[in-house]
Amino acid sequence: MSVNSETRIDLNSDLGENVPDRVVSDDAAMLGLVTSANVSCGFHAGNPEGIHATVDAAVKGGVVIGAHPGYDDYEGFGRRALDVPAATLQAQVEYQIGALIGLATAVGGEVAYVKPHGGLYNAIVRDEAQAKVVVDAITAIDDSLVFLGLAGSVANRIAAEAGLTVAAEAFADRSYNPDGSLVSRSEPNAVLHDPDDVAARVLRLVQTGQVEAIDGSLVDVDAQSICFHGDSQGSIDMARAARALLESEGVTVSAFAGAGR
Repeated sequence: MSVNSETRIDLNSDLGENVPDRVVSDDAAMLGLVTSANVSCGFHAGNPEGIHATVDAAVKGGVVIGAHPGYDDYEGFGRRALDVPAATLQAQVEYQIGALIGLATAVGGEVAYVKPHGGLYNAIVRDEAQAKVVVDAITAIDDSLVFLGLAGSVANRIAAEAGLTVAAEAFADRSYNPDGSLVSRSEPNAVLHDPDDVAARVLRLVQTGQVEAIDGSLVDVDAQSICFHGDSQGSIDMARAARALLESEGVTVSAFAGAGR
């Protein structure tokens, strides 16, 4: 199954990643701009109190909540590539989703989808074995959860084959390679920061289904959700500019998952 897109798009952001000694995003401001929140489950960032506050604010703001599980890699912010045994990884993903469901339930909300984080997200773009582990973990918890993954990824295909509803994602603030993959954060200009450029990029993606790759070529990207990284420099300004431009062009900004799915 897949989620349809017309002249509407979901905007999402990775949130719930703050702790007192490592504040990386302005969750309150971003929740006023996005329609879906990928909330950390505590393994790569965040803590129970902060995650609780984020899901509570999401519920109060009408923002759809998604679980954002990653590798057990707090020091590396979950962005390192790790070799985790399948049984361990499945248990860790199940644990993280379950924890977020518990916190969301406590504040009168629900978890509607799952988007893996960082190194795990990047691994399952191509790694069938890890992708299957993640999909198995999701279906073991709740097979009504929507899977959100990179457009064109192996993970999206495996999730669809397993019967999960799948939404494809694009990135507003990341550079693309000509093959549709994301430019590694270790490379120059991998992360974008200019609000006007990012807004124009987002509008083009929604209107034409294409994004300009780092070499200037155009890449076809069929996406129902666009991510703004909460920890990127200028993320609030980028999301605000993009949403304003989209709405001025008649694009409806609405969640791809949740009660209306």
